[in-house]
Amino acid sequence: MNSKGSIISEDSSDIIFITGGTKSGKSEFAEHLAKKIKNLSYIALSENDKEDKDWQEKINLHQKRRPRDWKTIETTDLLNTLNKEEGPLLIDSIGGFVMESIDKDNKEWLRKVHSLISLLKKRNSLTLIVGEQVGWGLVSEYKIGNNYIERIGEIQKRITRISKDNWLAINGRAIKIDEISLEIPT
Repeated sequence: MNSKGSIISEDSSDIIFITGGTKSGKSEFAEHLAKKIKNLSYIALSENDKEDKDWQEKINLHQKRRPRDWKTIETTDLLNTLNKEEGPLLIDSIGGFVMESIDKDNKEWLRKVHSLISLLKKRNSLTLIVGEQVGWGLVSEYKIGNNYIERIGEIQKRITRISKDNWLAINGRAIKIDEISLEIPT
């Protein structure tokens, strides 16, 4: 925390990455960090699906928590959005980027990951990114499930490497993992 009791500053050009499992509190923590940031754009990487009532309920909960002065961008096209948006961002969540490319072959996937990392590194404003921790339990019996698990793990390692701060949300608690961890050499 800085001298004013805030974890982040408006002038920061850093990436803050918050990961966690389902219902861990990761989105709420990212929103908490972003509450005092002026001119924030919230990128919701999901599409509304009126047919899926459970998913729509989750989207509605997220929408109700957001301050009214945040600009909300609902999209599945993160790369084009990053090209356009210059101010502070909260991206929730990187799993939407993975799902948007789930059917791409590995070469195309790696090209998109490279583009994403490049765009994130070029940003001159604060960028908070929420990501899902998966793969800690059962292995999917479906190829698409295993593909998702591997790709989200891969992209989150890359985002972690370029982030100033990395947080893990677990059981409603946030742990700053940079302070208690070592990067695994690859």
